Amino acid sequence: MKRILSMIICLATIVVSFAGCSTLKGDDKGAIINVFLAEEVYNFDPAMNYHSNEMVKFFSLIYEGLTRLDAKGNWQKALMKSYEKSFDSEIGEYKVTITLNSTQWSDGRSVQAQDVVYAWKRILDPSFYGAASSMLYDIKNARAVKRGDVSIDDLGVLAVDTYVLDIYFEYEVDLDAFFRTCASPALVPLREDKVENAEDWATKTSSMVTNGPFTLKEINWEAGEQTLRLERNSNYYLDDEKDEALDKYVIPWRIVTHYSIGNLDAQLAAFDNEEIFYLGEIPLSARADRMDDATITDEMSTHTYVFNTEKTIFKDARVRRALSMAIDRNAIVEILTYAKPATGLVPYGIKDGTAKDDFRTVADNSAALLNTSADVDGAKALLKEAGVTSGSFTITVKGNSEADLAVAEYVKGVWNSLGFNVTVKTLDVYVQNLGENTKKNIDMFGNALNEGSFDVIAIDTQMLNTEAFSALSVFATKFSGGGVDMNDSSYPYIGHYSKYENAAYSELIEKAYAEHDLDARTAILHEAEALLMQDMPIIPLVFNQDAYLINKKVIPGSKDTFWGTRDFTRLKMKNYMAYKEEILAAEEAANAANQ
Repeated sequence: MKRILSMIICLATIVVSFAGCSTLKGDDKGAIINVFLAEEVYNFDPAMNYHSNEMVKFFSLIYEGLTRLDAKGNWQKALMKSYEKSFDSEIGEYKVTITLNSTQWSDGRSVQAQDVVYAWKRILDPSFYGAASSMLYDIKNARAVKRGDVSIDDLGVLAVDTYVLDIYFEYEVDLDAFFRTCASPALVPLREDKVENAEDWATKTSSMVTNGPFTLKEINWEAGEQTLRLERNSNYYLDDEKDEALDKYVIPWRIVTHYSIGNLDAQLAAFDNEEIFYLGEIPLSARADRMDDATITDEMSTHTYVFNTEKTIFKDARVRRALSMAIDRNAIVEILTYAKPATGLVPYGIKDGTAKDDFRTVADNSAALLNTSADVDGAKALLKEAGVTSGSFTITVKGNSEADLAVAEYVKGVWNSLGFNVTVKTLDVYVQNLGENTKKNIDMFGNALNEGSFDVIAIDTQMLNTEAFSALSVFATKFSGGGVDMNDSSYPYIGHYSKYENAAYSELIEKAYAEHDLDARTAILHEAEALLMQDMPIIPLVFNQDAYLINKKVIPGSKDTFWGTRDFTRLKMKNYMAYKEEILAAEEAANAANQ
């Protein structure tokens, strides 16, 4: 029997149903389709964990916001059923009233307006570090709340009825832009009773509920192994009173994952042996050979190196620029195969105001901010000018990422050739055994990033919405999302991970925030990105691409999202009972052996 259970994300799926009519019979819930979606995933908090593009692959499967984006970045209604806008001329206050669709959390409780209010207030709490904060600053009192100047209850977001949400603004916002922002995976609703009752709620199925098409049923860690199981959220938009078909809105049923951490070659072999039918990540060694077979999409993220600018060796921007200049981004693309050399921080696909071309294309047509080839002589000259031609430091990467480690080894060689002593350190998730069958996941990489305990650290800078502002604004201290340090009597702002501060840059971001004309605002953001690339607190290396293999003979296709991830809600499978019976038999045998 094939090793059905040896991969990271096995997706279970059913047959298409039309107009509420199901092809399911009796107790049959549908097919089990084995797929490998992404490497090691351990925390499913949608307001955090945007330093890895692997995490984002899950959020659209298990959560849903007020709106969603189509593949071109246009917003569509999701949780939002309807909206009305109004203006109070006496106080100059604009309001949008949103009525929610009827749907339920995975535990059966209805998704309510208060769940949206709680999620947004959580992000805007002064003590919460969330990069999505600035996306909500158009809301009345949002900035003052984040600064700690007014109470969280002064935020202009109110649940006026169980399924009705009022959002207040201090000026007439561009509603199209705001509703695109509402589609951000960071702005989905959350349940206060679940989040507040357990610090590690997003790592355990016992404390996690989701409102998307799928929900997590199992998260299990063993030595070198990870098991994840997702199932169809049977409460997702279904109306029990109408006796709607189980597969009306979501065809897939189950996703079961058994993954030997770090062993992508095993997943490729499983795909070739038809043990899995979708492979979401291809080993580096096989990428060139699979180029013609892979479906390649642009991800809305940039693989980036963040400097700790408080470190003496990195205090001078000339040193940071020199280290960037020495890197051949085309060589990194050769390593990764599925990537594009970065010419700035903002990747392709992000809107450039009302222009037809995107932000990156407009910038590159003017003058690319970064050379894709290396200028080693220029780098050495700049280092000599700065008086820094040697020193020791470490590049920190996620230990579970084959690609990140390969890039780090290349960059290490480049920087060592400049005269530095560079080492690469990997950080994984540490599973702490608390006794009585209780375990806790400790994210060593995330902790290092949040605490600033790194020299240079590799992250994926995620685009949280369709505009450049969300990516660029976080480098201005007041827009970083870090809020204020409530333990310091002067209540200072908490800045970006890099500790970067530049008054001129912050002024540009303030100017962009205050500018309500989209084209004028975008022009300012181009200035801001150019200044950021001069100061270089971060090094954009490549624009990430997602590449996957799919067995179209078994599963005829899948839908891509704007974020470069997959939407499996309508995935079909041919002859699924033959595969399902084999998997269920294997599960029964495993359960019997454990008894």
